[in-house]
Amino acid sequence: MRVLGIDPGVARLGFGVVEEVGGRLRALDFGVVRTSPEDSLVKRLGFIHRQVEDLLDRWTPDLLAMEEVFFQRNVSSALAVGHVRGAILVAAFARGLEVRGFPPHLVKMAVTGEARANKAQVQHMVQLLLRLAEGMAADAADALAVAICSLNQMPFLEALERQR
Repeated sequence: MRVLGIDPGVARLGFGVVEEVGGRLRALDFGVVRTSPEDSLVKRLGFIHRQVEDLLDRWTPDLLAMEEVFFQRNVSSALAVGHVRGAILVAAFARGLEVRGFPPHLVKMAVTGEARANKAQVQHMVQLLLRLAEGMAADAADALAVAICSLNQMPFLEALERQR
């Protein structure tokens, strides 16, 4: 099973491709898509959409997993990230790809065992779980964590499907 994990953002979008084979996880690719604040939102969304399409074409994932948006204060940031999520969903829909969303606390719990883990803790555990060198961007680590979370959920979801 191969999953493209995404940590959506307008300025920085983290991505990570994780594959599970025989119970072992390995990172195939990860990084950050950056957009310029000087560009219009439409141009930034178009760029993000094309980059996600390229990732989908390159890695042909079985699933796209995305962190859900959680903002307490800044409504305009939440709205902009919502637009980014929409651009990503359109790319996934065009390929008939299943998309699953995960709230931040569940992603943190899946990789650290602690729902309130900080970014450094998530980054450290992602590096350990995927046997990666230090120094990856926090946004990429978050995207890999989303992919790990979705892969950890698979046995549970498959068991539920068998019960139906």
